[in-house]
Amino acid sequence: MRGMRAHLIAALIVAASIGAAASSGGVTQSNSPPPKCDAPEHRQFDFWLGDWEVADPQGRIVGHNVIARELDSCVIHERWTGAGSTQGESFNVWDRERRRWHQTWVDNHGALLLLDGSFANGSMRLTGESGPRDRPATNRITWTPMAGGRVRQLWEVSTDKGQTWAVSFDGTYRPQKSY
Repeated sequence: MRGMRAHLIAALIVAASIGAAASSGGVTQSNSPPPKCDAPEHRQFDFWLGDWEVADPQGRIVGHNVIARELDSCVIHERWTGAGSTQGESFNVWDRERRRWHQTWVDNHGALLLLDGSFANGSMRLTGESGPRDRPATNRITWTPMAGGRVRQLWEVSTDKGQTWAVSFDGTYRPQKSY
């Protein structure tokens, strides 16, 4: 009986902790429906949706990318397969609280890249830091719609706090199938 009582108390403590974490961590507990992802900002990155063949500036195929809306059209999910061994995924979302776009990128080499930014002047531009804390690099990635339904992705890196930029990736997305 004593052991059952200890398990019951432990279970109640765990349940209370989960409830407290959920109510204080931004999870709504109301009866009202959650907000929909139908504001115009949620559609700013829609030009990137599709099934793409990606080529470098010389026209060589460097990979394949599938980008689709998921989770009630609130998230843009990218699935990258490089011509080499790199595979990666990103999750892109309009953060209505901060009024910014956010991307979390992960890949099969253990890379993590967190980017934030906005859509302006016809392009989506996201930036974020990577690398060791004592020598961080600033990443600036810009996606621009082009004629013929294509998209250019230009990834630049700066190791001197944005004084100079080097191109890390320059790819043209050619549509295979639109979503």
